[in-house]
Amino acid sequence: MGELEILEGKKVLVVDDEEDILETLEELLDMCLIDKAPNYETAMKFLKKNTYDLAILDIMGVRGYDLLEETRKRGVPAVMLTAHALSPENLIKSVKGGAQAYLPKDKMSDIPTYVTEVLKAVKEGEKASLGWFKKLNPFFEKKFGPDWKEKHKDLWDAMEQTYRVSREDLEQLM
Repeated sequence: MGELEILEGKKVLVVDDEEDILETLEELLDMCLIDKAPNYETAMKFLKKNTYDLAILDIMGVRGYDLLEETRKRGVPAVMLTAHALSPENLIKSVKGGAQAYLPKDKMSDIPTYVTEVLKAVKEGEKASLGWFKKLNPFFEKKFGPDWKEKHKDLWDAMEQTYRVSREDLEQLM
């Protein structure tokens, strides 16, 4: 399995209001112990009862930002996964809220790689890596337009505070 070995036996909470997404994530992360929640209320029951190594949160339909705040309070790293809330504003809100990554559902098949990056950073006691953003930068540029980063300068301040990244690294992405 190689670099994905870190996922073996990790306890992951997956929250999405679409059953097929929950099932797909369970299949993609079959080496993990998965709890699936179709809504905010179920997710909160799981969070109150269990501890998790990571949470994967949809934004729309499950009160994803409220769950992001709850996971942050509990010290659970969270990855935002979205289709309907795919916008620069939601990316910025996710970063400011402390999400370790913001991933489009279009790229869900790569979730083991992104989750591995997050868990490695946590294991090493570091803030999240910006690797997810570097990999998805071409996707975001295509989706949001080539000048989206200039229009959203507050993104860079949020990233500098949330992720282990220098201003020089950010300037390369700008």
